[in-house]
Amino acid sequence: MKIAVPTNNPGGLDAERSDHFGHCDLFTVISLEPGSTVAEVATIENGGHEAGGCMTPVKLLSDAGVQAIVVGGMGARPMQGFSQAGIDVYFADRTVAVTVKSIVELFVEDKLPKMHATQVCKGSGNCQH
Repeated sequence: MKIAVPTNNPGGLDAERSDHFGHCDLFTVISLEPGSTVAEVATIENGGHEAGGCMTPVKLLSDAGVQAIVVGGMGARPMQGFSQAGIDVYFADRTVAVTVKSIVELFVEDKLPKMHATQVCKGSGNCQH
């Protein structure tokens, strides 16, 4: 299984997660083997966030074979795009999971809930996606 985490440079397991999904520097992609062992860690540069740019990560991660993404929030449009691409969206509170490694640990322990459409950012500027 491949999971992605919006990340600040330089990426990797020790990197801090990005507080803004759409404006992250890159995505750290973790390949997990059966038994939840980390098999590989890679990074994918994020595309631009111009008009419609919030859908760029959906295509990038779908093309990379990602099956899940873990975020601290997300807008409705990319949430719908990930759903259509078959990529599950999980929520990780940024006060609990600061690094990619801590997010992966919570993910493999099945301690991260899936996000639902009712939890998306409504564009009021008070959520971090």
